[in-house]
Amino acid sequence: MNKTRTLTRSLLAVAVVAATSQAHAAGFQLNAQSATGIGRAFAGDAVIADNASSMARNPATMALFDKTSLSLGFETIITDIAVTDAQYTGAQAGNDDYNDVGGTSVAPNIHLIVPINDKFAVGVNAYSNFGTSTDFSGSQTYTNSAYGGETDIKSMNFGLSGSYRLNEQWSFGAGLDVIYGQGTFRRGTNELIAAGLLPPQYAGQQFVDVEDADGWAVGFNVGTVYELDKNNRWGLSYRYSPDISVEDDKNQKIDLPLPDMVEFSGYNRIKDTDFAVHYSVQWIGWSAFDEIDFHNLNAGIQQGEYNKQYQWQDGWHFAIGGTWYVTEKVELRTGYMHDTSAQDELTSIAVPDSDRNWLSAGASYHFTPDSTLDFGITYLIGADQQVNELDSTGQATVLSATTRADAILVGLQYSQSF
Repeated sequence: MNKTRTLTRSLLAVAVVAATSQAHAAGFQLNAQSATGIGRAFAGDAVIADNASSMARNPATMALFDKTSLSLGFETIITDIAVTDAQYTGAQAGNDDYNDVGGTSVAPNIHLIVPINDKFAVGVNAYSNFGTSTDFSGSQTYTNSAYGGETDIKSMNFGLSGSYRLNEQWSFGAGLDVIYGQGTFRRGTNELIAAGLLPPQYAGQQFVDVEDADGWAVGFNVGTVYELDKNNRWGLSYRYSPDISVEDDKNQKIDLPLPDMVEFSGYNRIKDTDFAVHYSVQWIGWSAFDEIDFHNLNAGIQQGEYNKQYQWQDGWHFAIGGTWYVTEKVELRTGYMHDTSAQDELTSIAVPDSDRNWLSAGASYHFTPDSTLDFGITYLIGADQQVNELDSTGQATVLSATTRADAILVGLQYSQSF
């Protein structure tokens, strides 16, 4: 039974890390702070400060507001994920393609900035930084599979921030992040029974059945803004993301490391024109995602404690965009981002990660100088990625496949100043 336990533990790790699989940025990062950000591929978002959502990328931008400002909106994420050229080896040899893994999810956001005086401002917000949802229930093979099944991850970041303006050029900010995470994971026994590692009596059972596991963690963020003049400014921010532990009502617990982030952004409005360029470089510390720890596992078939190695690499976002101030009421924007994969040498069918390209466009309509409606849309293009699932020895390939994850992001947002 030791061999069975080893394989089921390995598959459990694959199952849970599927939480990372279909978010719309590399790894499982979820850019869901604002519709304006979606419309410019988040180019310049740590410094533009055209609405209160900027505090989510850099708390120092709150110093650029001289009125109480509220932004609220939502992002709809439509994912298209395919598993092709899938080939099992050994006891379950054969083709196992599946082209309907993705789905549609909605992520809301709200941001409020309140200037205290000409030096200090405070703000609160709520949005999501990480999350994904996948469901293989439409596939007879993957419904009760160790590599498919159901994964549903939700996270919400509750932030409290403050900023201080040192002088006309320099501003600083810092904030506290309280992160709530919730997840559901279900994985079956198809491959284990086919390989003879579990008896047929386990057919139809879930060897992973974690439902609505949840937990809390605390992080922080800091940032600065330098203003050369009203048309040229740059911002730099750092976000510390903690490990988050979630636990279900059966006392099954999972420790998931989250990445730190550093972002540099610039905004430059071209002199005597109605056009501005903006850009961002973001580093995401995915190398922190070295392993997942599992505790108190008890699903009838599998129990105990285990840690699974992943050894991801740090990732990067490179974004550039432009805004055209058409009239006093209308703005148009566009952007492009290249997003690098977090996976390195270790790959998995449960994590269809790859380098990705963002093509974005958006618009704003100002009903009044203090009231604005924003719209943004992005087409995210993933690359074909060859992956190999290994057996419990880590030497032989059990399943090889090509994965691809594309997405459409649509955001709508209303902003009001008081």
